[in-house]
Amino acid sequence: MVKHYEYNQVTPLVANELRKIVGEKYVIYKDEEKLEPFSRDEIPGTKYRHMPEAVVRPATAQEISAIMKVANREKIPVTPRGAGSGLSGGAVPAHGGIVVSVDRMNRILELDAQNMMITVEPGVVSNEINEYLKEYDLFYAGYPMSLETCFIGGNVAENAGGGKAVKYGVTSRYVLGLEVVTPTGEIVEIGGKLLKDVTGYNLVQLMVGSEGTLGFFSKIILKLTPLPKARADLLCLFDTIDDAVELVPKIMTDTGITPTSMEFMDRSSVKAACDYLNESLPYENCGAMLLLTFDGPTKEQVEHDYELVGKFIEKHGAQEIYVADNPATTERVWKIRRNIGEAYNIFSTRQSGEDLVVPPAEIPAMIENLQKTAAKFGVMAPCFGHAGDGNIHARIVCPPEWSDEKWKETLPQILEKIYADVSSRGGRLSGEHGIGHKRKKYMDHFVSNEYLNLLRGIKLSFDPNNIMNPGKIFDL
Repeated sequence: MVKHYEYNQVTPLVANELRKIVGEKYVIYKDEEKLEPFSRDEIPGTKYRHMPEAVVRPATAQEISAIMKVANREKIPVTPRGAGSGLSGGAVPAHGGIVVSVDRMNRILELDAQNMMITVEPGVVSNEINEYLKEYDLFYAGYPMSLETCFIGGNVAENAGGGKAVKYGVTSRYVLGLEVVTPTGEIVEIGGKLLKDVTGYNLVQLMVGSEGTLGFFSKIILKLTPLPKARADLLCLFDTIDDAVELVPKIMTDTGITPTSMEFMDRSSVKAACDYLNESLPYENCGAMLLLTFDGPTKEQVEHDYELVGKFIEKHGAQEIYVADNPATTERVWKIRRNIGEAYNIFSTRQSGEDLVVPPAEIPAMIENLQKTAAKFGVMAPCFGHAGDGNIHARIVCPPEWSDEKWKETLPQILEKIYADVSSRGGRLSGEHGIGHKRKKYMDHFVSNEYLNLLRGIKLSFDPNNIMNPGKIFDL
């Protein structure tokens, strides 16, 4: 049974309490223009936006704790927010209340090179971690596609994947410890500088991917790896989408080599990004591309790997294969891949970005069904994403001639068909973007009510008043 919670508003008295905690300059209240940027993330359009009543910018765990104690006492909803670069509405205050922004908590606290670990605050830009680590020949293997803008706290909250997940795995593999502020205001240390730990339940992994619904990260301990000394990329052109995606699982099983990245882009995705960047790639005569990355301890090892895989791909139908083996050419091809989403955001606000994930070998059949469904309804459905780990991003784009009414009526029908197919293949609703409030109504397409009730029980044990990012993932 779903319980409905009643929340209170941020009154002038509460706003004054918040000012006393963090300082007057770090509270936004009764200023619609300054509050508006915190009402949205990177989802196109306005459907999933919601205005907060106040924004607070703490600098310490103690300040977050004090904020949470006020909010829990007054039964005011609180939404944690990083850079706002998400695609599920996870950082949007679905019930108003207080947005707590971590932009001031942006310090690298400690590098423990001997243990190959780093401790950071949640507001550190993800890319800055590796910039900092270069001189120590270490790196953090988490690699979200928005690495230059997203915050590490958001990456942990969403269990972000990204371009390197085929070889290195997703964020959860690298989070060893967390300092968490609970919804009732306690500050709790979980995990630590340990590679093995079975002292009770694995709360670290429970918190990773919890989308800000169970607690507030104030400190994060990450595992590091040695910095690869060499890297190269292959850009492989194919006649058709089928030719490209059918080869993805075979590359690893038949060659015995696991690339760092295996990215898929259909022709329309490449064209959109090239137009957006005023860039040129030879996409005119191809139906799809694979972008593969190889890294390793020596240039010779990397050359061996990409030459072996390149010959295999050439033998199995690639039109053309281009090698990018220096920083300039690597950045050129990867910039196109990273900007596909942004290109479509500019192209149309009437679209739905889907984050579909299936067992990797199911990718070809899933994309084929998706394209058939799109054709049946007369919409565009460009596809791109992390094909090597079964995660494809699809943009369902409204034809420009359609009315808003027709789009609103048709999109749910399209999503029902796509989700039913993904579920039948053992897939799930989201691979890395999260559920948020954008996808929560489709959760029961993929998991049982018993499963959802377990999630609800966990939520209530952490957050009895349901003030921590309510309205996300499932209804309580």
